[in-house]
Amino acid sequence: MDRTRAIREVFGAAAERYAASSVHAAGPDLEAMLEAAALRGEERVLDLGCGAGHTALAFAARGAHVEALDLTAPMLEQGRRMAAERGLLNVHFQEGDAARLPFPSGTFDVVTSRLSAHHYAQPGTAVREAARMLHPAGQLLLIDSVAPGDPAQDTFLNTVELLRDPSHVRDHSVTQWCAMFEAAALLPELLGTWKIRIEFDDWVARVETPSLEVAQLRALLKGAQDENRAAFGIADDLSFDIPVALIRGRTQIS
Repeated sequence: MDRTRAIREVFGAAAERYAASSVHAAGPDLEAMLEAAALRGEERVLDLGCGAGHTALAFAARGAHVEALDLTAPMLEQGRRMAAERGLLNVHFQEGDAARLPFPSGTFDVVTSRLSAHHYAQPGTAVREAARMLHPAGQLLLIDSVAPGDPAQDTFLNTVELLRDPSHVRDHSVTQWCAMFEAAALLPELLGTWKIRIEFDDWVARVETPSLEVAQLRALLKGAQDENRAAFGIADDLSFDIPVALIRGRTQIS
């Protein structure tokens, strides 16, 4: 199955559950992203991998004109529904690929990507495309789950993610993301890190993980080595932490 089809199958079926997800609707990471953007109210914002639209709607509520892109039509429909319910007319949802953006260069003040970049098949290309979208004083704000620097913990986290969701590509480390920013001529800056607490049953139900993979995940988490158990805060009920980071890339030093 190709990557785009996998994303559409997984997230098309899960769109309503993602619209209701508290992890995606709010949180300190989203507040930090909004604070970093320092919106005045007239900015043009491009939100990549918008999902059900929570980040795009948060920026639109602060006065920005937002273009929100995603590969999955049912996700876009959820975003349009919530925008209508909130009376937000300054956000537009359309189907699009982060690696092939359909806008002229220099169109946007801010490009955002929140909790979606681990699905990008070509993350370096997506970062270069985001950089191309920015005008000379623009900024890319990316929040994603990130792999620890320890190779064993990196392998553990990415194995867990892939078992749960076949459209997962990779949780990259902060160092790897910064290298991709630099390759796209963006100056990277780590603005914050957080741990998102994952409640196991809700997490696997959100994307309807098949029962065989759920059993494998339970066995993997229950049998985790002490180092991984401590690094990810794995509890007896199999809840655990996924590390996330906010990285900013500027087109020039302000």
